[in-house]
Amino acid sequence: MNQPKTNVTSNSATCPACGLLCDDILIDNNNNKIKVLKNGCAKSVTFFEQNLNGLTPKIAGKSVTLQEAISKTAQILSKAKKPLFAGLGTDIQGFRAIYNHAQKTNGILQHMNAQSMARNMRVLQSAGWQTTTLAEVKNRADVIVCIGTDIVLHNPRFFERFIQQDGMFIDAKQREIIFIGENIKKSDALENSSLLPCRAADLPEITLTLRALVAGKELKAKNLAGMNIGDLQTVADKLKQAKYAVLAWVAKDLDFTHAELTIQNITETVMLLNQTTRAAGLPLGGSDGDTSANNANTWLSGWALNSVEESYDAIVWVNSFSPERLPKNSDNPLIVLGNSNVKFKTEPDVFIPIATPGLDCSGMLFRVDSSVILPLKKVRENNLSTLSGIVSAIEKLI
Repeated sequence: MNQPKTNVTSNSATCPACGLLCDDILIDNNNNKIKVLKNGCAKSVTFFEQNLNGLTPKIAGKSVTLQEAISKTAQILSKAKKPLFAGLGTDIQGFRAIYNHAQKTNGILQHMNAQSMARNMRVLQSAGWQTTTLAEVKNRADVIVCIGTDIVLHNPRFFERFIQQDGMFIDAKQREIIFIGENIKKSDALENSSLLPCRAADLPEITLTLRALVAGKELKAKNLAGMNIGDLQTVADKLKQAKYAVLAWVAKDLDFTHAELTIQNITETVMLLNQTTRAAGLPLGGSDGDTSANNANTWLSGWALNSVEESYDAIVWVNSFSPERLPKNSDNPLIVLGNSNVKFKTEPDVFIPIATPGLDCSGMLFRVDSSVILPLKKVRENNLSTLSGIVSAIEKLI
């Protein structure tokens, strides 16, 4: 049994709270209480400073031993003909364990962010796209157009780390940032920036118009959805004059009719720009291990993760990163392999607390741009089992 640390240690850590995977977070461990000292955002503070509770497995709300919970889980899955493995908030090793188990049990895999992930995948599969990496944005981008809602809500340090820092081929003060969307708070720190406000539901028309203007089309209309066409023409001109333009979006925020059309308009605009200059798309967001799960599933199966609802007769909900996201209500047996702090309105048939990668165990995740895999460190001591360890124990009983 591992004993809690009794000393104070400071160390750098990688934060999995968003897709940026910031690896410069300075933390302090004081008797197993983690404190973020430097370079943290609100999301990283919430992640690293979460308490360590609920270490006891439960069956129907009653505390049991780990072996009893594993045995009950194996019993439920042995009877299931088509279980659903959902949530999938884990790292690469944890996903691989769930993937392999799903193959053995005729299971279905579905990430909790499947709907927003599908918006990007449908465009990529149907039309292709030209995207860039966060490093290239920092090193080369001189005009950045952010389309949708506030990127900072999803990736709090995006501007701090990749826009407000000098790159290899451009100084930060030479960049221009343009926001198109709603609920965007233009930071005073972003000196050379402008905002074109519009409703999210109008983005399909607005991005289509921007695409037409970049293509050199002449429009008779003077206004569109409350936006002056002349302002959009200015954006189009700046994109065409840029040495390296980047159009960024967060698929999770594009939750409206024709959301895929908005993304395709963005990516087609990039393709038009690349006929005369350099441009790239940048899909941002990334949370709950969704980028890693989709990439791992693609290389293991050749397919992107499924977003289509299918029938199932048992649910295994996996979410090691946060206690907030819970499975939908269902009449089927429910097994939760989750964060130790989770609170249920209705107790599942089985709950097994698992180690959180980046806190309770080491791990690995893809960054949101899929260009690098970053390691997660174990930063506190406890007896929580890893997801792969639990899955292995279950398989031995089936």
